[in-house]
Amino acid sequence: MGCKNILLITSDQQHYNTIGINNPEIETPNLDRLARQGMLFSRAYCPNPTCTPTRASLITGLYPSQHGAWTLGTKLPECVPTIGDYLNKEGYETALIGKAHFQPINSTEKCPSLESEPLLQDLDFWKDFHGPFYGFNHIELARNHTNEFLVGQHYALWMEEKGCKNWRDYFTAPTGTMDPAQKYHWDLPEEYHYDAWIAERSCAMLDQYKKDGKPFFLWSSFFDPHPDYLAPSPWDTMYQGRKLTLPSVVPGEHENSPRQHQLTQQEHPDFSSYKESGYLMHGMHSHVRTDRNPRRDMEVYYGMISLMDKYIGKILDHLDVLGLTEDTLVVFTTDHGNLFGQHGLYAKGPFLYEDLLRVPLIARCPGMIAPGTTTDSLQSLVDIAPTFLDCLGLPIPYHMTGISEKPVWDGSVDTLRSCILAEHHHEPTTIQERAYVDSRYKLVVYQEDGTGELYDLEEDPQELNNLWAQPQYADLKNDLLLKYIRADLSRESKSMPRIANALSDIRFFYCYFQYRVLECPYKQIVCFSSTNYRTICRNKTR
Repeated sequence: MGCKNILLITSDQQHYNTIGINNPEIETPNLDRLARQGMLFSRAYCPNPTCTPTRASLITGLYPSQHGAWTLGTKLPECVPTIGDYLNKEGYETALIGKAHFQPINSTEKCPSLESEPLLQDLDFWKDFHGPFYGFNHIELARNHTNEFLVGQHYALWMEEKGCKNWRDYFTAPTGTMDPAQKYHWDLPEEYHYDAWIAERSCAMLDQYKKDGKPFFLWSSFFDPHPDYLAPSPWDTMYQGRKLTLPSVVPGEHENSPRQHQLTQQEHPDFSSYKESGYLMHGMHSHVRTDRNPRRDMEVYYGMISLMDKYIGKILDHLDVLGLTEDTLVVFTTDHGNLFGQHGLYAKGPFLYEDLLRVPLIARCPGMIAPGTTTDSLQSLVDIAPTFLDCLGLPIPYHMTGISEKPVWDGSVDTLRSCILAEHHHEPTTIQERAYVDSRYKLVVYQEDGTGELYDLEEDPQELNNLWAQPQYADLKNDLLLKYIRADLSRESKSMPRIANALSDIRFFYCYFQYRVLECPYKQIVCFSSTNYRTICRNKTR
């Protein structure tokens, strides 16, 4: 049994272990409910631990090195087909509410961007523009995280419509006037928070779909808990005084780590040798800061997740009220993980640890997915688009390199993937790494310096002991390198299947005996000449 509609709900930069059903230190009652009603995946991975590359993979079924949006500050080429393009042809309504981040905040003549300044704040433009955009025939967008100056687009229009005429007071310059030094507490009233906006507008879209009686693909794309850590009352203080397991660096763990990992643990590191593009290199800086309050960061990070969960619940409740739950596949995930002290690191960067690569993933579809099930089957977000199409009973485009995980989701098989491939490519050559992950091991290779990482995730789940250079693991490393190469070869994107021989007129030929002579069905030996073949066959059929 399949489903009729798709509701995709995503967060931004959410650590995989921040759902209450797995972690009693955080409250997420609505995500817990979704997990109890569906399938919870314990080993889901993103294809790239940054926003744009993975978000583009979600809608294309391609890896970042294939779809073109290979890092932050790039764009997904408009010519790349998306799941929305295919669903529109099948009569589906498609909409994206919230964060897109398919394009950069700068725009050039050769690489124009709708998500760039100053267009973000041109509210007259956004009043009239609601798509199409990458296969979504209706969009309502924002581009800011918390109080970021990038605020604008449909979110700013909504705030004004709701009566928040002074919305600029809650955002930083040059768009707003908020003091950038204010941390953790956000004076923005919760009723004007973008979580409320996304939930309200998503519910309005569901109302329209119900009224029109059309199948739909709706993406409700939340912004939190992406840093900066900022939340309105009472969510900013919700976890104060509570028991929280605060991660931290383990002394000596970076002795065998790659050079950039080691540099992050210095007070004044020199990353100049990595600079090529001249743009910000995420994570390539000192992570040793005396002004950081890791405990407070974690409290507000958790509060942002609990706030988001409240509004996810409103969308799920509305689906129930409209009677759409039984026909709708609901999937919750995020674009990538987050570091808040693990390995002495914070936020994100070229560090392919489980904390950044693994993501929460929940899928619910009554009649297709058994409720209350969990699986450790390897899952990749590059598989989301082909899996959605398969669940809807639609063909999967030949060029997609992700696979359909529907047989795992519906319980037909236990697992399909033998490995996960992930990428991080942040500078043309100096920051270029790939990861291979299987049920037990992780291998990370780098383009430039010949170093790498090898972890036994079964014996060392915290990834503290890099085995790459240890002689006793040389055979294991070589074996995993070969497996990685084979896996990389298998993900080649093909525009179409092969449908003919090189010479389409040579038919009914087969090879026999050791001379590999091509023989006509009429037992007349012929050469490769299509003219000769036609002549012989014409004579034989007279």
